[in-house]
Amino acid sequence: MLAYIVRRLLLVIPTLFGIMVLNFVIIQAAPGGPVEQIIARIQGTAVEATARVGGEAGSEVGGGNGTAAPQEGDSAYRGAQGLDPQFIADLEKQFGFDKPMHERFFKMMGNYLTFDFGESFFRDQKVVDLVIDRMPVSISLGIWTTLLVYLISIPMGIIKAVRDGSRFDVWTSGVVIVGNAVPSFLFAIMLIVLFAGGSYYDWFPLRGLTSPNWDELSWPARIVDYFWHMALPVLAMVIGGFAGLTMLTKNSFMDQIHQQYVVTARSKGLTKRRVLYGHVFRNAMLIVIAGFPSAFIGILFTGALLIEVIFSLNGLGLLGFEAIIQRDYPIMFGTLYFFTLLGLLMGLIGDLAYMFIDPRIDFESREV
Repeated sequence: MLAYIVRRLLLVIPTLFGIMVLNFVIIQAAPGGPVEQIIARIQGTAVEATARVGGEAGSEVGGGNGTAAPQEGDSAYRGAQGLDPQFIADLEKQFGFDKPMHERFFKMMGNYLTFDFGESFFRDQKVVDLVIDRMPVSISLGIWTTLLVYLISIPMGIIKAVRDGSRFDVWTSGVVIVGNAVPSFLFAIMLIVLFAGGSYYDWFPLRGLTSPNWDELSWPARIVDYFWHMALPVLAMVIGGFAGLTMLTKNSFMDQIHQQYVVTARSKGLTKRRVLYGHVFRNAMLIVIAGFPSAFIGILFTGALLIEVIFSLNGLGLLGFEAIIQRDYPIMFGTLYFFTLLGLLMGLIGDLAYMFIDPRIDFESREV
Protein backbone atom coordinates (compact mmCIF):
# COMPACT_ATOMS: atom_id res chain seq x y z
CA MET A 1 0.00 0.00 0.00
CA LEU A 2 2.73 2.45 0.97
CA ALA A 3 4.71 1.71 -2.19
CA TYR A 4 1.61 2.36 -4.31
CA ILE A 5 0.95 5.69 -2.59
CA VAL A 6 4.56 6.75 -3.12
CA ARG A 7 4.41 5.81 -6.81
CA ARG A 8 1.19 7.75 -7.29
CA LEU A 9 2.59 10.82 -5.53
CA LEU A 10 5.70 10.69 -7.71
CA LEU A 11 3.50 10.43 -10.79
CA VAL A 12 1.79 13.67 -9.74
CA ILE A 13 4.97 15.64 -10.51
CA PRO A 14 5.30 14.93 -14.28
CA THR A 15 1.51 15.00 -14.72
CA LEU A 16 1.20 18.42 -13.12
CA PHE A 17 4.23 19.71 -15.01
CA GLY A 18 2.84 18.50 -18.34
CA ILE A 19 -0.55 20.11 -17.72
CA MET A 20 1.07 23.42 -16.80
CA VAL A 21 3.37 23.37 -19.87
CA LEU A 22 0.51 22.62 -22.25
CA ASN A 23 -1.77 25.32 -20.85
CA PHE A 24 1.06 27.86 -20.63
CA VAL A 25 1.95 27.43 -24.31
CA ILE A 26 -1.68 27.57 -25.46
CA ILE A 27 -2.55 30.65 -23.41
CA GLN A 28 0.65 32.48 -24.40
CA ALA A 29 -0.12 31.82 -28.06
CA ALA A 30 -3.68 33.12 -27.75
CA PRO A 31 -4.19 36.75 -28.84
CA GLY A 32 -5.35 39.46 -26.49
CA GLY A 33 -2.84 39.22 -23.64
CA PRO A 34 -2.73 41.66 -20.70
CA VAL A 35 -0.63 44.20 -22.61
CA GLU A 36 -3.09 44.13 -25.51
CA GLN A 37 -5.95 44.46 -23.03
CA ILE A 38 -4.54 47.70 -21.63
CA ILE A 39 -3.65 49.07 -25.07
CA ALA A 40 -7.17 48.34 -26.31
CA ARG A 41 -8.67 50.14 -23.32
CA ILE A 42 -6.40 53.12 -23.83
CA GLN A 43 -7.33 53.38 -27.50
CA GLY A 44 -11.01 52.94 -26.71
CA THR A 45 -13.35 55.09 -24.67
CA ALA A 46 -13.06 53.42 -21.26
CA VAL A 47 -10.54 55.86 -19.80
CA GLU A 48 -11.69 55.11 -16.25
CA ALA A 49 -11.00 51.42 -16.83
CA THR A 50 -7.48 52.32 -17.95
CA ALA A 51 -6.90 54.30 -14.79
CA ARG A 52 -8.12 51.37 -12.68
CA VAL A 53 -6.43 48.58 -14.62
CA GLY A 54 -3.28 50.49 -15.37
CA GLY A 55 -3.03 51.86 -11.80
CA GLU A 56 0.53 50.98 -11.02
CA ALA A 57 1.46 50.91 -14.70
CA GLY A 58 0.77 54.62 -15.05
CA SER A 59 3.24 55.53 -12.34
CA GLU A 60 5.81 52.99 -13.46
CA VAL A 61 5.92 54.05 -17.08
CA GLY A 62 5.48 57.73 -16.41
CA GLY A 63 9.19 58.49 -16.74
CA GLY A 64 9.46 57.30 -20.31
CA ASN A 65 8.06 60.31 -22.11
CA GLY A 66 6.27 63.35 -20.73
CA THR A 67 3.48 63.11 -23.29
CA ALA A 68 3.29 59.35 -23.69
CA ALA A 69 2.60 57.98 -20.25
CA PRO A 70 -1.13 57.98 -19.48
CA GLN A 71 -2.24 59.64 -16.27
CA GLU A 72 -5.54 59.44 -14.45
CA GLY A 73 -8.14 61.37 -16.39
CA ASP A 74 -5.86 61.75 -19.45
CA SER A 75 -7.82 61.11 -22.66
CA ALA A 76 -4.89 61.61 -25.05
CA TYR A 77 -4.92 58.00 -26.24
CA ARG A 78 -8.46 57.75 -27.53
CA GLY A 79 -9.39 57.03 -31.09
CA ALA A 80 -6.64 56.67 -33.66
CA GLN A 81 -3.86 58.32 -31.68
CA GLY A 82 -0.73 56.19 -31.48
CA LEU A 83 1.11 55.08 -28.38
CA ASP A 84 4.73 55.75 -27.53
CA PRO A 85 6.78 52.56 -28.14
CA GLN A 86 8.56 53.20 -24.85
CA PHE A 87 5.22 53.03 -23.04
CA ILE A 88 4.48 49.66 -24.63
CA ALA A 89 7.96 48.42 -23.72
CA ASP A 90 7.44 49.51 -20.12
CA LEU A 91 4.11 47.69 -20.04
CA GLU A 92 5.79 44.52 -21.28
CA LYS A 93 8.45 44.88 -18.59
CA GLN A 94 5.84 45.41 -15.90
CA PHE A 95 4.00 42.21 -16.85
CA GLY A 96 7.24 40.27 -17.36
CA PHE A 97 6.92 39.90 -21.12
CA ASP A 98 10.39 41.36 -21.70
CA LYS A 99 11.80 37.90 -20.86
CA PRO A 100 11.69 34.77 -23.05
CA MET A 101 8.69 32.47 -22.62
CA HIS A 102 10.66 29.55 -21.19
CA GLU A 103 12.32 31.81 -18.62
CA ARG A 104 8.94 33.14 -17.50
CA PHE A 105 7.55 29.61 -17.23
CA PHE A 106 10.34 28.20 -15.06
CA LYS A 107 10.30 31.28 -12.85
CA MET A 108 6.56 30.86 -12.39
CA MET A 109 6.87 27.14 -11.59
CA GLY A 110 9.66 27.87 -9.12
CA ASN A 111 7.39 30.28 -7.28
CA TYR A 112 4.49 27.81 -7.39
CA LEU A 113 6.56 25.16 -5.61
CA THR A 114 6.36 27.39 -2.53
CA PHE A 115 2.72 28.28 -3.32
CA ASP A 116 3.71 31.84 -4.22
CA PHE A 117 1.14 32.65 -6.92
CA GLY A 118 2.01 36.33 -7.22
CA GLU A 119 -0.39 39.25 -7.59
CA SER A 120 -3.26 39.76 -9.97
CA PHE A 121 -2.49 42.01 -12.94
CA PHE A 122 -5.73 43.96 -12.69
CA ARG A 123 -7.05 43.57 -9.13
CA ASP A 124 -4.07 44.80 -7.09
CA GLN A 125 -4.40 41.78 -4.77
CA LYS A 126 -2.47 38.58 -4.19
CA VAL A 127 -3.89 35.56 -5.97
CA VAL A 128 -3.93 33.61 -2.70
CA ASP A 129 -5.99 36.33 -1.03
CA LEU A 130 -8.45 36.37 -3.93
CA VAL A 131 -8.86 32.59 -3.84
CA ILE A 132 -9.32 32.54 -0.06
CA ASP A 133 -11.85 35.35 -0.33
CA ARG A 134 -13.90 33.47 -2.95
CA MET A 135 -13.43 29.99 -1.48
CA PRO A 136 -16.35 30.03 1.03
CA VAL A 137 -18.91 30.52 -1.74
CA SER A 138 -17.59 27.67 -3.90
CA ILE A 139 -17.10 25.34 -0.95
CA SER A 140 -20.65 26.03 0.21
CA LEU A 141 -22.08 25.26 -3.22
CA GLY A 142 -19.85 22.22 -3.73
CA ILE A 143 -20.37 20.57 -0.34
CA TRP A 144 -24.14 20.98 -0.14
CA THR A 145 -24.69 20.07 -3.79
CA THR A 146 -22.50 16.96 -3.59
CA LEU A 147 -24.09 15.89 -0.30
CA LEU A 148 -27.64 16.25 -1.61
CA VAL A 149 -26.83 14.62 -4.95
CA TYR A 150 -25.42 11.53 -3.26
CA LEU A 151 -28.15 11.39 -0.62
CA ILE A 152 -30.80 11.46 -3.37
CA SER A 153 -29.12 9.48 -6.14
CA ILE A 154 -27.75 6.47 -4.29
CA PRO A 155 -30.99 5.44 -2.51
CA MET A 156 -33.02 6.15 -5.65
CA GLY A 157 -30.62 4.17 -7.83
CA ILE A 158 -30.70 1.20 -5.45
CA ILE A 159 -34.51 1.17 -5.28
CA LYS A 160 -34.75 1.48 -9.07
CA ALA A 161 -32.41 -1.52 -9.46
CA VAL A 162 -34.29 -3.66 -6.93
CA ARG A 163 -37.69 -2.68 -8.35
CA ASP A 164 -36.66 -2.63 -11.99
CA GLY A 165 -39.68 -2.31 -14.27
CA SER A 166 -42.07 -1.28 -11.50
CA ARG A 167 -44.21 1.85 -11.54
CA PHE A 168 -41.70 3.54 -9.23
CA ASP A 169 -38.91 2.80 -11.70
CA VAL A 170 -40.93 4.17 -14.61
CA TRP A 171 -41.96 7.39 -12.88
CA THR A 172 -38.51 8.12 -11.47
CA SER A 173 -37.01 7.45 -14.90
CA GLY A 174 -39.16 10.30 -16.18
CA VAL A 175 -37.72 12.55 -13.46
CA VAL A 176 -34.20 11.43 -14.41
CA ILE A 177 -34.84 12.20 -18.08
CA VAL A 178 -36.01 15.70 -17.17
CA GLY A 179 -32.94 16.16 -14.96
CA ASN A 180 -30.68 15.17 -17.83
CA ALA A 181 -32.51 17.33 -20.36
CA VAL A 182 -32.73 20.57 -18.35
CA PRO A 183 -29.39 22.37 -17.82
CA SER A 184 -28.79 23.62 -14.31
CA PHE A 185 -28.51 27.25 -15.42
CA LEU A 186 -31.88 27.05 -17.20
CA PHE A 187 -33.45 25.52 -14.12
CA ALA A 188 -31.87 28.33 -12.07
CA ILE A 189 -33.55 30.94 -14.26
CA MET A 190 -36.87 29.15 -13.83
CA LEU A 191 -36.41 29.17 -10.04
CA ILE A 192 -35.72 32.90 -10.11
CA VAL A 193 -38.83 33.54 -12.18
CA LEU A 194 -40.98 31.44 -9.84
CA PHE A 195 -39.56 32.09 -6.38
CA ALA A 196 -37.15 35.05 -6.40
CA GLY A 197 -39.38 37.91 -7.46
CA GLY A 198 -39.23 37.22 -11.19
CA SER A 199 -42.94 37.00 -12.02
CA TYR A 200 -44.68 35.07 -9.27
CA TYR A 201 -43.38 34.73 -5.70
CA ASP A 202 -40.68 36.68 -3.88
CA TRP A 203 -39.70 34.08 -1.29
CA PHE A 204 -35.94 33.84 -1.75
CA PRO A 205 -33.11 36.40 -2.22
CA LEU A 206 -31.70 36.90 -5.67
CA ARG A 207 -28.05 37.58 -4.90
CA GLY A 208 -25.28 37.04 -2.40
CA LEU A 209 -24.46 34.38 0.18
CA THR A 210 -25.76 36.34 3.17
CA SER A 211 -27.95 39.36 3.89
CA PRO A 212 -26.46 42.87 4.29
CA ASN A 213 -27.31 42.83 8.02
CA TRP A 214 -25.50 39.54 8.61
CA ASP A 215 -23.29 40.97 11.38
CA GLU A 216 -26.32 42.15 13.32
CA LEU A 217 -28.05 38.75 13.35
CA SER A 218 -27.89 36.16 16.11
CA TRP A 219 -26.25 32.80 15.36
CA PRO A 220 -29.53 30.93 14.81
CA ALA A 221 -30.69 33.73 12.53
CA ARG A 222 -27.39 33.60 10.64
CA ILE A 223 -27.80 29.88 9.98
CA VAL A 224 -31.33 30.42 8.70
CA ASP A 225 -30.19 33.36 6.57
CA TYR A 226 -27.32 31.33 5.09
CA PHE A 227 -29.53 28.42 4.02
CA TRP A 228 -32.17 30.88 2.80
CA HIS A 229 -29.64 32.30 0.36
CA MET A 230 -28.21 28.88 -0.59
CA ALA A 231 -31.55 27.19 -1.28
CA LEU A 232 -32.10 28.17 -4.93
CA PRO A 233 -28.47 27.92 -6.16
CA VAL A 234 -27.98 24.49 -4.57
CA LEU A 235 -31.35 23.25 -5.84
CA ALA A 236 -30.44 24.37 -9.37
CA MET A 237 -27.14 22.48 -9.22
CA VAL A 238 -28.69 19.35 -7.70
CA ILE A 239 -31.22 19.01 -10.53
CA GLY A 240 -28.36 18.85 -13.02
CA GLY A 241 -26.23 16.41 -11.05
CA PHE A 242 -28.49 13.77 -9.56
CA ALA A 243 -29.72 12.23 -12.84
CA GLY A 244 -26.40 10.82 -14.04
CA LEU A 245 -25.42 9.45 -10.64
CA THR A 246 -28.83 7.84 -10.18
CA MET A 247 -28.52 5.89 -13.44
CA LEU A 248 -24.89 5.02 -12.67
CA THR A 249 -25.94 3.57 -9.31
CA LYS A 250 -28.87 1.67 -10.81
CA ASN A 251 -26.82 0.16 -13.63
CA SER A 252 -24.03 -0.79 -11.24
CA PHE A 253 -26.44 -2.59 -8.92
CA MET A 254 -28.26 -4.23 -11.82
CA ASP A 255 -24.95 -5.61 -13.09
CA GLN A 256 -24.08 -7.05 -9.67
CA ILE A 257 -27.55 -8.45 -8.96
CA HIS A 258 -27.26 -10.78 -11.96
CA GLN A 259 -23.83 -12.10 -10.96
CA GLN A 260 -23.39 -15.77 -10.04
CA TYR A 261 -22.33 -15.03 -6.44
CA VAL A 262 -25.74 -13.44 -5.80
CA VAL A 263 -27.52 -16.59 -7.00
CA THR A 264 -25.23 -18.69 -4.79
CA ALA A 265 -25.88 -16.50 -1.75
CA ARG A 266 -29.62 -16.74 -2.22
CA SER A 267 -29.44 -20.52 -2.64
CA LYS A 268 -27.79 -20.70 0.77
CA GLY A 269 -30.88 -19.19 2.35
CA LEU A 270 -29.68 -15.64 2.88
CA THR A 271 -32.42 -13.02 2.93
CA LYS A 272 -32.78 -10.63 0.01
CA ARG A 273 -31.83 -7.71 2.25
CA ARG A 274 -28.73 -9.51 3.52
CA VAL A 275 -27.61 -10.32 -0.01
CA LEU A 276 -28.26 -6.78 -1.23
CA TYR A 277 -26.48 -4.88 1.54
CA GLY A 278 -23.99 -7.52 2.62
CA HIS A 279 -22.65 -8.51 -0.81
CA VAL A 280 -24.06 -6.49 -3.71
CA PHE A 281 -23.71 -3.08 -2.09
CA ARG A 282 -19.97 -3.37 -1.48
CA ASN A 283 -19.23 -4.35 -5.09
CA ALA A 284 -21.73 -2.04 -6.77
CA MET A 285 -20.57 1.04 -4.85
CA LEU A 286 -17.00 0.78 -6.12
CA ILE A 287 -17.73 2.56 -9.39
CA VAL A 288 -19.81 5.21 -7.60
CA ILE A 289 -17.03 5.95 -5.10
CA ALA A 290 -14.44 6.05 -7.88
CA GLY A 291 -16.29 8.95 -9.47
CA PHE A 292 -16.69 10.94 -6.26
CA PRO A 293 -13.40 12.93 -6.37
CA SER A 294 -13.88 14.07 -9.97
CA ALA A 295 -17.56 14.81 -9.33
CA PHE A 296 -16.75 16.92 -6.28
CA ILE A 297 -13.98 18.85 -8.05
CA GLY A 298 -16.24 19.42 -11.05
CA ILE A 299 -19.08 20.73 -8.92
CA LEU A 300 -16.78 22.79 -6.72
CA PHE A 301 -14.77 24.63 -9.35
CA THR A 302 -16.46 24.37 -12.74
CA GLY A 303 -20.07 23.29 -12.44
CA ALA A 304 -21.02 26.35 -10.41
CA LEU A 305 -19.80 28.94 -12.94
CA LEU A 306 -23.13 29.87 -14.52
CA ILE A 307 -24.93 29.46 -11.19
CA GLU A 308 -22.53 31.96 -9.61
CA VAL A 309 -23.15 34.40 -12.44
CA ILE A 310 -26.95 34.04 -12.33
CA PHE A 311 -27.18 34.40 -8.55
CA SER A 312 -24.36 37.00 -8.27
CA LEU A 313 -22.22 34.75 -6.08
CA ASN A 314 -18.53 35.69 -5.98
CA GLY A 315 -17.05 32.21 -6.10
CA LEU A 316 -14.03 30.59 -7.74
CA GLY A 317 -15.88 29.78 -10.94
CA LEU A 318 -16.71 33.43 -11.52
CA LEU A 319 -13.17 34.45 -10.54
CA GLY A 320 -11.66 32.08 -13.11
CA PHE A 321 -14.07 33.19 -15.83
CA GLU A 322 -13.24 36.86 -15.24
CA ALA A 323 -9.51 36.06 -15.23
CA ILE A 324 -9.80 34.36 -18.62
CA ILE A 325 -11.70 37.30 -20.11
CA GLN A 326 -9.18 39.81 -18.74
CA ARG A 327 -6.16 37.58 -19.47
CA ASP A 328 -5.15 37.84 -15.81
CA TYR A 329 -2.37 35.27 -16.04
CA PRO A 330 -1.44 35.06 -12.34
CA ILE A 331 -5.01 34.09 -11.43
CA MET A 332 -5.36 31.76 -14.42
CA PHE A 333 -2.15 29.81 -13.86
CA GLY A 334 -2.22 30.01 -10.05
CA THR A 335 -5.69 28.53 -9.77
CA LEU A 336 -4.94 26.00 -12.53
CA TYR A 337 -1.87 24.78 -10.62
CA PHE A 338 -3.62 24.57 -7.26
CA PHE A 339 -6.81 22.90 -8.48
CA THR A 340 -4.98 20.48 -10.79
CA LEU A 341 -2.83 19.42 -7.86
CA LEU A 342 -5.93 19.07 -5.72
CA GLY A 343 -7.67 17.02 -8.43
CA LEU A 344 -4.71 14.63 -8.75
CA LEU A 345 -4.61 14.12 -4.99
CA MET A 346 -8.38 13.56 -4.91
CA GLY A 347 -7.91 10.87 -7.55
CA LEU A 348 -5.49 9.10 -5.23
CA ILE A 349 -7.96 9.42 -2.37
CA GLY A 350 -10.64 7.88 -4.60
CA ASP A 351 -8.40 4.86 -5.25
CA LEU A 352 -7.72 4.44 -1.55
CA ALA A 353 -11.45 4.55 -0.92
CA TYR A 354 -11.70 1.37 -3.00
CA MET A 355 -9.76 -0.46 -0.30
CA PHE A 356 -12.00 0.93 2.43
CA ILE A 357 -15.08 -0.46 0.69
CA ASP A 358 -13.47 -3.72 -0.49
CA PRO A 359 -10.26 -4.80 1.32
CA ARG A 360 -9.79 -7.55 -1.28
CA ILE A 361 -8.35 -4.96 -3.68
CA ASP A 362 -4.55 -5.23 -3.65
CA PHE A 363 -2.82 -1.98 -4.55
CA GLU A 364 0.65 -3.45 -4.22
CA SER A 365 0.11 -5.61 -7.30
CA ARG A 366 -1.33 -2.75 -9.35
CA GLU A 367 0.75 -0.96 -11.91
CA VAL A 368 0.42 2.86 -11.88
